[in-house]
Amino acid sequence: MNLKNTTNPEKNVAVLEFVIDKETFDSEVTKVFEKKKGDIAIPGFRKGKAPRHLIEKMYGAGVFYDDALANLVPAAYGEALKESGVDAVSGPEYDIKSIDENGVTVTAKVFTKPEITLEGYKGIELTRKATPVTDEEVENALKAELEKNAKVSDVEGRAVKNGDTVIINYKGMLDGVAFEGGTAENASLKLGSGQFIPGFEEQVEGHELGESFDINVTFPEEYGAEELAGKAVVFHIDLISAKETILPEADDEFAKDVSDFDTLDEYKADLKAKIEKNHNDAAMREVNDKMASALGELVTDEIPEVMFDNEAENLVRDYDARLRSMGMKLDDYLKYTGGSLDSIREEMRPRAISQVKTRLALEKVAELEKIEVTDEEVDAEFQKIADSYQMDVAQVKMYIAAEDLKKDLEVQKAADFVRDNAVITDVE
Repeated sequence: MNLKNTTNPEKNVAVLEFVIDKETFDSEVTKVFEKKKGDIAIPGFRKGKAPRHLIEKMYGAGVFYDDALANLVPAAYGEALKESGVDAVSGPEYDIKSIDENGVTVTAKVFTKPEITLEGYKGIELTRKATPVTDEEVENALKAELEKNAKVSDVEGRAVKNGDTVIINYKGMLDGVAFEGGTAENASLKLGSGQFIPGFEEQVEGHELGESFDINVTFPEEYGAEELAGKAVVFHIDLISAKETILPEADDEFAKDVSDFDTLDEYKADLKAKIEKNHNDAAMREVNDKMASALGELVTDEIPEVMFDNEAENLVRDYDARLRSMGMKLDDYLKYTGGSLDSIREEMRPRAISQVKTRLALEKVAELEKIEVTDEEVDAEFQKIADSYQMDVAQVKMYIAAEDLKKDLEVQKAADFVRDNAVITDVE
């Protein structure tokens, strides 16, 4: 098997011509014959006993060629592609040119990664949102921590109030008749949560445990059940039990219990610092998105459509994986929404185009700026991936090629370079 020549009949297209030697091809044809002869019937012979030359005479000399080629061509193409140095971005389109005493001559047409030009990637102007941390945010964060450490106890000796979690039986009546979905027993409801329709929870407040009472509410005009939308109804309520949430005191003792700090002021300062970091991280993610978009717009060279198609397929697979992580299959989602795979692909296409252009731009930056990644950096990244997935490094290397990971790290460094050389203006 060897590469004969490589031609470029048009832009971003390469045609590789390679040969599978006659000895290799004949050997594979023999293997196919041995495997399939038991399924071939020839008059006068039991299955599997007919001579090969009679089978070829009856069905044609090339009766076993297709299977032999299917077994040999992909591997031969892989070797030829590696030898050619062509950076293919599509699968090959094969053409069997000849089968003769010299072996099998095959051509494979592929689309290739475009060679792009790139200017203006230094000094890109970007804005970053500067979001000061408010006292309200700090207090909300403190309140969330207090609620995590709250105690829950039964309500005794008082009426229920906002914030209590009650257990109730209820039965809804429209014009004196119980309506569908309006009845429940031992339902849990946190008063003030807004879980029920407006007016319901407020009218439960102030009642005593064990009390039975009626409340009057009106369903919203835009309520989902058309037969109830805008209708005034009566709910009969049995208040069975209730629990209250008791928050700890926000003081120095609380700070000591939940943190490494000795005072509440120190603890709140730490909460503020964490909120500020979250703001900054969010702002930088937005900067990175803007930078990627700006880089993609700098790419004006012709790009094979197949690259956009492939990236769109990748995005569809990612979308499918996210749905599965939430317990839903893509096929079921499409049934529920009335969509189709084609509509999902079309929806993903603008993002796919942007991502392909951005990747090409960053690869070009890495080339122009002579950005390099060391073997030590690749090994460290393998270890980082292994740690995050709780796997052995050897297992990770089975799924990710070192050369591919190295290219990804070069792209990351290129992105850092572009961002470090950008003009970033903070805006409120």
